[in-house]
Amino acid sequence: MDEIVNRVASSKLVTIDLEDWYTVGVRTVFDIKDWLFEGLLLREKDFRAHVTAHDWSQYQDHFVALTCSTDAIIPGWAFMLITTAISPYAQKVVIGDLMLLETLLFEIQIAQIPVEQFKDKPVIIKGCSNKPVPENAYISLVQKLQPVVKSVMYGEACSSVPLYKIKK
Repeated sequence: MDEIVNRVASSKLVTIDLEDWYTVGVRTVFDIKDWLFEGLLLREKDFRAHVTAHDWSQYQDHFVALTCSTDAIIPGWAFMLITTAISPYAQKVVIGDLMLLETLLFEIQIAQIPVEQFKDKPVIIKGCSNKPVPENAYISLVQKLQPVVKSVMYGEACSSVPLYKIKK
């Protein structure tokens, strides 16, 4: 009887799980709609008073997405003013939703990947994860890897989808 050999384990295939680069921390959406007159109009004096009176320390070490959930037209300085108040506490502040925040956090992690370790190797990018990995993170990872790897696949070693293979 022949011994069962795990060919995946003995191959040069490198598996990358973006979940491993998930930035741990509290995500918070900060909606300014309640600071607007009738939810639609930003009055500078009142808005500045809200910024001054708000307890920003509650966002210590948070990743914050600033947004306005109403159809109000918000001047650019409003979010910048909030950022000056929250920055001493928050780790990262963006204007947008949680998906944009996640995407930017992954962009930071992907930018720091030393791609030399993947030079001329077949790489598989794991598809399923338990943490929220935005689709743009996969796109950024492929762009980062493609110039150096032998091939890029997506999925699991037993059922991967080929995406790229270097031309000989």
